[in-house]
Amino acid sequence: MSLEHSNICYHCDLPLDPNNPFYSEVLGKQRAMCCPGCQAVADAIVANGLEDYYRFRTQKAVKGEELFEDTLTKLLAYDEPEIKDEFVARAGDNSQIQLTIEGISCAACGWLIEKQLIKLSGIQRVAVNVSSRRATIIWIDEALKLSDIIRHIEKIGYHALPFQPDRHEASFQKENRSYLKKLGLAGLMTMQVMMLAIGLYFGLFGYIERQTELYFHWVSLVLTTPVVIYSGSSFYLSAINAIKNKTANMDVSVSLAILGTFVSSAWATVNATGQVYFESVCMFIFLLLISRYVEQGSRYKASQISANMIKYVPLTATLLEDGKSLDYLAKNLVVGQRVLIKPGETVPVDGSIIEGVSKIDESMLTGESEPVNKGKGDSVFGGTINQTNALTIEVTRPLKDALVNQILRLQEVALSEKPKAAVYADYASRYFVLVVLAIAVVSYMVWLTIDSSKAYWVAIAVLVATCPCALSLATPTAITAGLAKLNEYGLLVKRGDVIELIQDVDTVVYDKTGTLTDGYFSIIDTKTLGTFDKGLALSIAAGIEQYSQHPIANAFSTVDNKASVSNVKSIPGKGLSAIYQQKQCLLGSVDLMESTIPNLNQSKSHNIYLQIEGEVVAAFHIADNINEHAKDLVNNLSEFNTVIVSGDSEHNVSSVANELGISSYKFSQNPEQKLLFIKELQNLGHRVLMVGDGINDAPILAKADVSIAVGNAADMAKRSADVILIGNKLSSIDALFSISKRVRSKVKQNMLWAIGYNLLILPLAVLGFLSPWMAVIGMSISSIIVVINSVRLLR
Repeated sequence: MSLEHSNICYHCDLPLDPNNPFYSEVLGKQRAMCCPGCQAVADAIVANGLEDYYRFRTQKAVKGEELFEDTLTKLLAYDEPEIKDEFVARAGDNSQIQLTIEGISCAACGWLIEKQLIKLSGIQRVAVNVSSRRATIIWIDEALKLSDIIRHIEKIGYHALPFQPDRHEASFQKENRSYLKKLGLAGLMTMQVMMLAIGLYFGLFGYIERQTELYFHWVSLVLTTPVVIYSGSSFYLSAINAIKNKTANMDVSVSLAILGTFVSSAWATVNATGQVYFESVCMFIFLLLISRYVEQGSRYKASQISANMIKYVPLTATLLEDGKSLDYLAKNLVVGQRVLIKPGETVPVDGSIIEGVSKIDESMLTGESEPVNKGKGDSVFGGTINQTNALTIEVTRPLKDALVNQILRLQEVALSEKPKAAVYADYASRYFVLVVLAIAVVSYMVWLTIDSSKAYWVAIAVLVATCPCALSLATPTAITAGLAKLNEYGLLVKRGDVIELIQDVDTVVYDKTGTLTDGYFSIIDTKTLGTFDKGLALSIAAGIEQYSQHPIANAFSTVDNKASVSNVKSIPGKGLSAIYQQKQCLLGSVDLMESTIPNLNQSKSHNIYLQIEGEVVAAFHIADNINEHAKDLVNNLSEFNTVIVSGDSEHNVSSVANELGISSYKFSQNPEQKLLFIKELQNLGHRVLMVGDGINDAPILAKADVSIAVGNAADMAKRSADVILIGNKLSSIDALFSISKRVRSKVKQNMLWAIGYNLLILPLAVLGFLSPWMAVIGMSISSIIVVINSVRLLR
């Protein structure tokens, strides 16, 4: 390892102490530091996988304080602005981050973290996704430091660090290996102890003396001890964390059962009197670890479909700068930079094509294997694959705000927002633990008067048999698998309760433009009044529309000579206003026009008008094609009341409605009228699904019981919607209904099984018909059945 010679601190750029320099290994060299504080911060940055901070920073860091506890020092690294910017996204006026949480074992862990963090001043929202072991936190940056948030999680008993796909994957693999080690030890020892126990119980060894029997007990004790201490350690830690935070989770009863059985059996062995159940202890830990391992694997399989899409984004990009191509870190690309994407390469970041035409494989976003043709002006997204020709793109969003990251954040929030069934199950499981503990104590007291030799083991059987694992897993496993399956259809669900709400929908309301139609408009006809020049009319309209995000604006994008206009303002649901050569212009629907439209009213096909200084001078017929999947969607949802509500003209709306077989439609509707229509439907008792895409649809999407933003919807529409359809395959919306129905069915099946099992097993345990080893097998099988039943949704 080479040593860098310098007179200044590598971390903060202050002079070194010549008599007592400190060193840290950074970027393959021993770097000199001025004090223990800088050394500790540098070590923490390297240890947490953030070494690129030193490679790409633009200025030196502040001097580190010299006296830090080791953990605190590591956490302070996350307050460095250039490091924090890599992980933290802005959510309005707040900051938002995803954290990988190690040590989560059940739903109660997620509940505990949420309840403890929400107490911190500055925390706006905490959502823990137990399935993927991640937490989404929104907080006021000025009121609370990121290091304080992570430190508080550490104090609760869990390890947290900013989510990074590769490190999260490594964390999962590390936890997986730990489970396998514990499982392997427990399995090996369980076989040995079970052989001895079976031989003693069934007399397979023939007649043996008492001394030999005691010897076998001692051997069993030796074999069982490492299983209890090592393989069962995660249960005790989880139980201790719960008790420290004044709550109870399922690991409390599990730990009491394990330790109670082991201590009692060890006492009987030492004193050469009483019953021993070492085989039950080993089997309990072994089978419980199996169920947890299966559960973890199933959750990982379900969550990785969407949550790890970011891993498809390449680490580097080919940056075009000053006529040269440079290798550049994708995460450091900024808006406005130009990037070359060669055939076969993965798009490194969201951008807009400025040169080239190619086919893009967007299957990782939409689930559609058919590549999409893209050319100049079209958007491309990080993680998609350029298949045929080289493209030059201009970066429109940094990597942390790219579509895949937006999807990731939205998906995490959806998975952590529990539907009512999950909330009730979590609530019930926490109190069920307390009820079980009470029943175990009462059973022990009663059996002391009946048969004192069985009292203790009856109490242990109650604790083991009624462990609420299956109850806690019933809903979250089904919801996680269901949302992951919807991702395969290109449906991104933002709210967990959509699975429930969609089942009550009886009316489907469609926007027309950009929803049922492709939104790729073209100018069919142009008419002008009097002697007004048609070319000038097109030029002014194109100049105004270039400032619009509405799909209609695309129709004017092909006009080469765009007039120079200023002060362009959007009038939602109606059109645009602007200034052309100091003249006030309006461009939009008939409702926007301030004067009558002579000579043009006869043609119902004209739907966009241009007004200059209070006088209508031109009209345009703008039309687009019906989406190729719209017919299938309407047919699949024919059982519902179906309505088109559009701001377009009667001619265009009726044409689309007739072609799709929709008898009910409303035309020339502004956003207020659309919103009023939705409210009227709801007042009549209908449950409404709204499907739309434009800025003017945002209020309606927010008001509807369930809402879907389709295709390349405006950002405001996406924020208002409950579900985002990535891509333009409208027929995929049908999957929302079918899969939600299957999820609800699975939840009911799981809940019925979990509750039924506990209602059946509890009396048997209390009445003494269940020995501890029988209770162990029943509890484990119950949990595994629930998990496997939920995972079947992924088929």
